[in-house]
Amino acid sequence: MSERLNPAPCPPPPAPRVAPGPGRAFLIAGGGTGGHVIPGLAVAKELRARGHKAFFVGTARGLEATLAPREGFELELIRIGGLKRVGLRQTAATLLELPISTLHAGRLIEEHRVAAVFSMGGYVAGPPVIAALARQLPVVIMEPNAVPGFTNCRIAMYVWRALISFQETARYFPRGRTELTGLPVREEFFAVPEKPRSECFTILITGGSQGSRTLNQASRQSWPLFRASGMAVRILHQSGPAACDELRAAFAESGIQGDVSPFIADMPAAFAQADLIVCRSGAGAVAELAAAGKPSILAPFPFAADDHQLRNAEAFVRAGAARLVPDSEMTGQKLFDTIAELAAAPAVLAAMGHAARALAHPGAARRAADVLEEAARV
Repeated sequence: MSERLNPAPCPPPPAPRVAPGPGRAFLIAGGGTGGHVIPGLAVAKELRARGHKAFFVGTARGLEATLAPREGFELELIRIGGLKRVGLRQTAATLLELPISTLHAGRLIEEHRVAAVFSMGGYVAGPPVIAALARQLPVVIMEPNAVPGFTNCRIAMYVWRALISFQETARYFPRGRTELTGLPVREEFFAVPEKPRSECFTILITGGSQGSRTLNQASRQSWPLFRASGMAVRILHQSGPAACDELRAAFAESGIQGDVSPFIADMPAAFAQADLIVCRSGAGAVAELAAAGKPSILAPFPFAADDHQLRNAEAFVRAGAARLVPDSEMTGQKLFDTIAELAAAPAVLAAMGHAARALAHPGAARRAADVLEEAARV
């Protein structure tokens, strides 16, 4: 029912800084998407640097199966599926897998002598979290969205500490058990300087690594509108690989300055060039916007679990950091009108950027590691 993935053969990572005293073992639970795995890796690296052992529990089909071993972390595999927005067959399969996977997670906890569990949520986190709670082990969760996901909602009453990104999220957990830490974000985003105003207004449009059909279409529809308006704009568009060739050809004919690319490897550098960013509102995206202090137009993905992207966008709007355009309303005309309005109001854009920066939380991975060390001493 399970197997162990050891790190792929590669040169060993630099020797970690070993903290004084014996290290402890920590289980990192959460997988599937980059939003679950990448912050967990940031915390795992911090724990490793302090002389502790961190290992992941996940599935063979999630991103953790690639990312965790690549970073030198052991991955223990379990079989588990989702329960949200899945068909009856998948629901039945998951309910059958849950007790078996939970028993296996319990054996892993005992085998590794786990001191505490760190959960990023998601269906992968269910079995190890349940197993840990059954053994009265401390469970520390990181909830990066304004509204907790399915797993974190179900265990809210039992967590040792909930590390949150929005103050309003505290109401979903017992009083005194939350801490506003934010989500781990690459340090390069915090180093993005405030961009001085120039004659050419630069817009970064990104639907994530795989792109967004809605944003791709709206961007393409807006190009003739920008051209007809005479507005001096430069558009940097990350389209995802599937639509890149077609969009790039159309963009070349539009006469607009800029570039369409399938993937932007150095996203902090792209942020630094942008006066305004148009993107989805997943937890990672909004954390990067806050770290860089960038004004944004947010188009939440309408099928996100628990509609968390909409809640994240609404929190940014309430803070004065963003404009929200629902996916159903994101057309070329709407995109052009919203950008043109903001470009004509530099004071408003500056205030949005400052409001976004106020939502940033540097040092989230370090603080999460502190909390896990505290939990392990209980």
